[in-house]
Amino acid sequence: MRYRNILLLFFFAFISFVKAQEIPVSYTFGEKYNDKYKYSNLLTTASDGNGGSILIRSYFTGIILKPRGYYIEHYNSDLELISEYNYKLRDSNYVDAFVVNGIVNLLFLEYSYRTNSYEYVVHKSPFANFNFTKEKILSIESDAVEQPLDRNYFNRNFSSGFTTTVLFNKKRTAFAISSHHKKRSDNKHFIYVFNTSLEKLMEFDFSSEIETKNYAFENMETSNDLKEVYLTAKAYFKKKRFAATERKFQYELVQVTSDGGKVQAFNDPGKFPEALSPIVVGDKLVCVGFYANRKDNRYNGIAYFDVNKNTMEINDKKYHAFSNQFMLDKFGRDENNVIKNLVFKGVEVTKDKNILFNAEEYFVTSSIQRDPTGSSVKISRYHYNDIVSVKLNAEGDMEWARNINKSEVTQGDPAYTSYCSYTKGSDTFFFISTASENPQQLSDERIMFKQGLGRNRNIFVIKLDAEGRMKYEKVIDNQEARLPLMVSMPLIDTVNDKLVFYAKRGGKKQLVKVKFD
Repeated sequence: MRYRNILLLFFFAFISFVKAQEIPVSYTFGEKYNDKYKYSNLLTTASDGNGGSILIRSYFTGIILKPRGYYIEHYNSDLELISEYNYKLRDSNYVDAFVVNGIVNLLFLEYSYRTNSYEYVVHKSPFANFNFTKEKILSIESDAVEQPLDRNYFNRNFSSGFTTTVLFNKKRTAFAISSHHKKRSDNKHFIYVFNTSLEKLMEFDFSSEIETKNYAFENMETSNDLKEVYLTAKAYFKKKRFAATERKFQYELVQVTSDGGKVQAFNDPGKFPEALSPIVVGDKLVCVGFYANRKDNRYNGIAYFDVNKNTMEINDKKYHAFSNQFMLDKFGRDENNVIKNLVFKGVEVTKDKNILFNAEEYFVTSSIQRDPTGSSVKISRYHYNDIVSVKLNAEGDMEWARNINKSEVTQGDPAYTSYCSYTKGSDTFFFISTASENPQQLSDERIMFKQGLGRNRNIFVIKLDAEGRMKYEKVIDNQEARLPLMVSMPLIDTVNDKLVFYAKRGGKKQLVKVKFD
């Protein structure tokens, strides 16, 4: 009997080992460190160029919490904290940050009342020896407005007199600044492109295009040599009568080079593209996203456009309706639901030039509550729900589309919610943080990952293979991960197949490395 029990013990241990190897990842916890800034938001994670990490946070202090500055941490490849620096800076309008050639760059939009202009200014310092200096890269004459930075996903305001947007390419080697300035009859729109060494590569006067339309740019990509820039935008019509079946904007693709610019519209009758993103696939330029059969953003499937890079004419276009399997993934047997509010998140091109891209169901709800003084306060809640993952082959045909059910909502730091994705070969992996011990079983075919109510968080990985088959596994247990991981903002190292996550709660922090074996 004892021998039999030993055999059974080895059998179950073997089964557990095999199950754990279905998604072959290992993880390492760094040392826990004390942190004096309990309230902060992670803004950027970047490589230091030597296997280490640079993390940039904004922090808040005071009885009434107010932003006080930026905290920068440098970790080596062994997850050890090498140095940290408190860059005290108040009343700043932060835009983005990037690290290149040993330099930390913080991009701000500032207003100069002396020159009556908006200025893009980079605060930069070597991270080996922090000493910040300022460099102005762009000045745009304008009156001051309440909200110059255009950050809203769905509703854009063009009536304030000045709006500006900053977009980076996927590799974060270049960024574009769009600026729209309107004052009485003076109506100008310029696009500026810089590399991350802060050299201006291009300046394009886009003003002729805005006589009839206002542009809200959403996504950017570049050629590898940075000589061609591609921007997708919603182009809102100014003076046009609309039929009941039309919507007030159309998607357009803008190409910018040193010789000027070209524009291509996507306006097939009865097809309404949404969340289009440009992708350079070898020597091809394509745009992928979603489409609706009606103007109300109820998405019906995937849109694909093959665009000639020289003429910007559309070589080929394909509309793929969501499959029955996809609708079953998302809604089960309920046929009365609709798909909407999808925000493009990421894209990868495989060696076979297949396109793997994913998006997330994102929206905001608001309510009015009473604070302790009896005053009415508007509370906004940010919802990060289902993941949509799609595979297109090299010809733009849809291989599959899958929906991963999840439900998350936050009023605070969004870095702990949402997800991140990683592509290895033909497999895509999604990292999700939840307090639930297991996903909820909705039916035989469907599961749901919920946020959960526990203080500690489990880390699940969901795998979609080359055929779109799904597996999932809890890879880090909440008893080990005593600090919650900021799962949506990792440092991704594709060369070494690893991701580095920042974990923080209150006055404690650490790094966690996850590696694909």
